[in-house]
Amino acid sequence: MSRSLTIEGQLRPANAKPNALRREGKTPAVLYGPAIASSVALVVDSHAAELLVRDARPQKTPIQLSVPELPWQGTVVLQEVQTHPARDTLYHLSFLAKAEN
Repeated sequence: MSRSLTIEGQLRPANAKPNALRREGKTPAVLYGPAIASSVALVVDSHAAELLVRDARPQKTPIQLSVPELPWQGTVVLQEVQTHPARDTLYHLSFLAKAEN
């Protein structure tokens, strides 16, 4: 696959309930890794996340993640994809920030 995968996230509001976010068309996510001081709770657009999960191989495919509210942006991989057991819809994504060389 020659085209690069990209997704934009936003910081998850501290009081936001995950199920309410899902009803609004957002998927809860987390960003962590050696390039990040501490894990960051995010939300991503559910439709964009579904397309990303369809095209990316977990733990393999590099993805460009941008979060306008953070000074960090860079390359991540999908570390974990959780789906709802009955509905087969996205439930939560975990992004692992790749260490900068």
